[in-house]
Amino acid sequence: MLEELAQAEVAVAGCLDTSAWALAEHDLVAALDATHRLEQRLAAVKLTLVRELDGRGSATAQGASSTVVWLRERLRLGVGVARRLVELAATLDAAPAGVRDALAAGSVDVEQVRVIAATVETVHSAAGTEVADKAVGVLVDWAAQFDATQLRRLGTRILDHVAPDVADAAAEAALRADESRATRDRHVTISEQTDGRLRLTGILDPEAAALLRTAIDPLSAPTGPDDTRTSGQRRHDALAEVCRLALRGGELPDHGGDPTQLVVTTSYDGLTRQLGAGALDTGLQLTSEAVRRLACDAAILPAILGGSGQTLDVGRQRRLVTGPLRRALVLRDRGCAFPGCDRPPRWCDAHHIRHWADGGATSLDNAVLLCGHHHRHLHHSDWSVRLGGDGHPEFVPPTWLDPDRLPRRNQYHRRT
Repeated sequence: MLEELAQAEVAVAGCLDTSAWALAEHDLVAALDATHRLEQRLAAVKLTLVRELDGRGSATAQGASSTVVWLRERLRLGVGVARRLVELAATLDAAPAGVRDALAAGSVDVEQVRVIAATVETVHSAAGTEVADKAVGVLVDWAAQFDATQLRRLGTRILDHVAPDVADAAAEAALRADESRATRDRHVTISEQTDGRLRLTGILDPEAAALLRTAIDPLSAPTGPDDTRTSGQRRHDALAEVCRLALRGGELPDHGGDPTQLVVTTSYDGLTRQLGAGALDTGLQLTSEAVRRLACDAAILPAILGGSGQTLDVGRQRRLVTGPLRRALVLRDRGCAFPGCDRPPRWCDAHHIRHWADGGATSLDNAVLLCGHHHRHLHHSDWSVRLGGDGHPEFVPPTWLDPDRLPRRNQYHRRT
């Protein structure tokens, strides 16, 4: 084998010295096809060698903890690539001879082999060896026309072609198995970072996945031409808005049911300097901008400390915009009042035009509805908001956007 591989290496090196530009187009295509077939045949040889080394325990004999680790070091592979190589070698070794022959002939690639082997295993469990062997031929024929992804989709109904009498029962069994696996594997992991952020990872079962997509997809669309958020940032903000809606709805268990409660701790001097930075009862430090933004439509419990740290006052919890006042605000603004935004009232916070920390009143004349995105945007940009002569909100753009700073209004809600 070593001699043949050495000869092949010399032949390949010779191809590298050939000028591709001198070939006619049909010769280029033929050369590409031949290269692809050779690549798959070499993959079959490589997998055979990996399987033999793994079976002999050569890696551990040479001091490695596993064949995967040994391959990573020997071939300078990523650990994921090395693991898939070992797994595919084992899969190919256990697969019917027809699968190995197809790869050795260069008529399928390694990803198609992975799909064919898994599909044939399922067929074997459902209908036995004879039908599984028949399935190999059908799948190899399909592999000449379809890539691995399409082949996987076709493979879900392979029994319709090779064993129609058991196809329906097998499909039902497969669905039950998928449902059981989805139920078993479902999880969400919430990891708290050192700076107070959370990392979310997990797998949702199909039902939960559908619910999540239904909830956040409409909220993940750009809000207008000036929305510069990435798709990931829009999904993040959409998830936050869904949580705000759930909290505002008042139907959660006793642990929730209200917008975020902030226990803002600051010095007396800091409070007189328009609230300043604060801290949540969880210990997380917040900038003054974050505190002021969250305070717009949240339950606030201020804790005021004197110069030596003693508690001077612990304020009573109070919701800033609720009940009849919020209903009046909804009737007036009909949704997010920022120009061009179509977010409905249930997705909106009540923003104080003059912040309550600056002495602003909790009144219809000092409030405006804003969706989560535009609420943050207003707090972190040079836009400003005011009520026009007719009592409806209008937004003044920054100078860089409009040198004349002509006020703009939301026409979407007026039309509807």
